[in-house]
Amino acid sequence: MVLLTGKHIKKSFSEKTLLEDVEIAINEGEKIGLVGINGSGKSTLLKIIAGVMEEDGGEIIRNNDLRIGYLPQNPVCDPSRTVLEQALLWSEDTVEEYMVKKLLTIMHMDRFDQPMGELSGGQRKRVALAAVLSGDTNLLILDEPTNHMDNDIIEWMEERLTEYKGAILMITHDRYFLERITDHIMEIEKGRLVSYVGNYESYLMQKEERLELAKAGERKRANLYRKELRWIHWTAPARTTKSRSRVERFEKLRDAKETFEDPRMDINTVTSRLGKKIIELSHISKSFDGRTYIRDFSYNILRNDRIGIVGDNGCGKTTLLKLIMGEEEPDSGTIEIGSTVKIGYFAQEAEDMDPDVRVIRYIEDIARQIRTEDGYASASQMLERFLFPSYMHSVKIGKLSGGEKRRLYLLSILMRAPNVLILDEPTNDLDIDTLTVLEDYLDSWPGAVVIVSHDRYFLDRLVVRTFAFEEGGYIGHYTGGYSKYMNEKEAREQERAEGDPGEASSPGSADPEKNAGRHRRRKLKFSYNEKREYETIDDEIASLEEAIGDVEKDMEENGTNSARLTKLTARKAELEEQLDRKMERWEYLNELAERIERGEEV
Repeated sequence: MVLLTGKHIKKSFSEKTLLEDVEIAINEGEKIGLVGINGSGKSTLLKIIAGVMEEDGGEIIRNNDLRIGYLPQNPVCDPSRTVLEQALLWSEDTVEEYMVKKLLTIMHMDRFDQPMGELSGGQRKRVALAAVLSGDTNLLILDEPTNHMDNDIIEWMEERLTEYKGAILMITHDRYFLERITDHIMEIEKGRLVSYVGNYESYLMQKEERLELAKAGERKRANLYRKELRWIHWTAPARTTKSRSRVERFEKLRDAKETFEDPRMDINTVTSRLGKKIIELSHISKSFDGRTYIRDFSYNILRNDRIGIVGDNGCGKTTLLKLIMGEEEPDSGTIEIGSTVKIGYFAQEAEDMDPDVRVIRYIEDIARQIRTEDGYASASQMLERFLFPSYMHSVKIGKLSGGEKRRLYLLSILMRAPNVLILDEPTNDLDIDTLTVLEDYLDSWPGAVVIVSHDRYFLDRLVVRTFAFEEGGYIGHYTGGYSKYMNEKEAREQERAEGDPGEASSPGSADPEKNAGRHRRRKLKFSYNEKREYETIDDEIASLEEAIGDVEKDMEENGTNSARLTKLTARKAELEEQLDRKMERWEYLNELAERIERGEEV
């Protein structure tokens, strides 16, 4: 059954046309992801389909049995109403109060009498989501449902929406969310809608095929989708035999075609030199209003570190970032920032921008060019790389969408040429194309990166170490991205669950024979040599990285001296081999330290 049809939809704002002759049909049970760069009209199309905005031209034909639940990107509320009152107002009249309360509790919004005026934007969104999901609908229209959500809520939503029998039309930058829920992808391109059958991976394949068949200039963008496809293919959950064979056929076809390079992807920037000391955190703790958010945390940030920080909203992630940057002082412990460190901070809330300043002037006021491995890239070249085509360079900032402003703010941080990047929820309000460009940029970026994010895909794609906030303000260290952290966490919880019965028994009722083996176990600990190695290995790694940097500098200065260059190349290879061995040892020792900290026995 067709629930809704849109024909020849048009929509403009002042002189800018967003939607031009859009055709769309939504069938019962379809789960559609809507994608497109920021400012392309995605949210506008959702508002028109939901009936909260009028189209300039065309028509929307709605089935008489259509029942819509609409989640806007930024819900508007009455600040004087309580959480429960507002949720009931947003939900259908027929919804039972107990159902709304149940969903509010799942959303961590169980203070039902709290005034809406006290809530953050993210908390208001959770109230709105609870209201929308409580209704008897057959079409859910969701604008960025994962923004500001804890990962446990996102995973719960995935399960609920997968089981939902109605149709879904949603905008989200969360690529795992798209991959696991959708069976259709629709993309807004130049005001029109292009449809793809299948989930996010299928979209990537079909998108690349389209780009490969397009004119030469357009074909250059295909490399972004090729890289994205490779990542989603090898990291997503196991596929069926049929879809695997399809991927294999596609890869043979792709490899047989001529490869075109996208010039935007060739810009590899160079940061200012980092010294041996970067940022050293030693036994830091931080409390507010009697609650300890960070307890006895230590870590030395290294050159080329890629660190992800995860935890529930309000657990202290942003506080940790401010401590790392030196913007706040710890209650105890020490923080030392190296003299060569230049931090670039991408905050959750963008800085105020003068709406009358033009895009190119905003960037050029920071830097007219940025140093790269091959020379310099101009402000206009960097704008194009970050998806601002030349015709947008003279546009005033006030004419940009919220997502476009966010993307411009991101570029302004990078144009300052930092050597340590601190990113606080960088994926919020950025489109998938921008995230793909950012990920590709950071692949070759030579400094340290610390990321707070709820975006599981983004973390898996970039980070090599995860800091997870745990009970009591403790922060766990895990090697790898979000998925590996979750696997380790689940395995640890399973081990605890299996050990509960014996541990729960009272001392008097315990069976000595059954517990004999347990009493013979001993606490895991370092050997003497391991302890010494653990205490010095960070400095040894930093020294090797600095030595490699010095050799690379010598190689640049001796580019015409072939004999000297040969020796330097051999020396660099030797140092890199030593560094690889040290890094493997570092991972082992840190994992062992975590096990010791958890009190594991052997």
